[in-house]
Amino acid sequence: MRKISLSLVFVFCTISAFSQYKYRDSNRIGISFGVNQFTLNTDNFETKPELGWDAGLCMRGNFYNNWDMVYAIQFSENNFSVATNSLTLAKEDVNYKLASAQIALQASFKIIESHLSLEFGPIVQVNGKFKIDSNKENNNISGTTLLAKDIVDISKFNLYPTVGITAGVRHFRINFSYQYGLNNMLANLNNKNLGVNFKVNSGIINADLILYL
Repeated sequence: MRKISLSLVFVFCTISAFSQYKYRDSNRIGISFGVNQFTLNTDNFETKPELGWDAGLCMRGNFYNNWDMVYAIQFSENNFSVATNSLTLAKEDVNYKLASAQIALQASFKIIESHLSLEFGPIVQVNGKFKIDSNKENNNISGTTLLAKDIVDISKFNLYPTVGITAGVRHFRINFSYQYGLNNMLANLNNKNLGVNFKVNSGIINADLILYL
């Protein structure tokens, strides 16, 4: 995961350097941080969205007329919970954590120059494994024969079409966005003879503050 994150940083810096050259007078580098709500959409088991955090770097540059391009790299901790039964058969929600890195290329339509814009485009996400507390690994996932630890080894890449809105002033803005994962996040588990045909798509709501330098 560390090697992948460093590679994403290198790609972002390369794009940023090129953009700085091309749009020297208009580019703005931003530092972003905020919260997210991660949802795992599936009929295989019962899940609940939880809050996480994210932080990253972005660059906004003029593209054409009322359009900007936004390049971004972001690191996140996503959380959700799954309904389980503990070893004592008591009902217990198990929290799953996901460390991830995203690189984004967004088209931004300027509704009001430097104050309000609508953004959309693709995001590629690189995932680690789901993390759970070690003392809950053998909890039984409600309504299945699966244990909590059976679903931690997820797909390493996700593609998220994203739409969002950014509002504020020239150097300080708030961004709200929604990302929907096109990939089946547990597709690789379908080859492990767990007796379940997994179909799982993720959704992420982000609320971030952006400080443009």
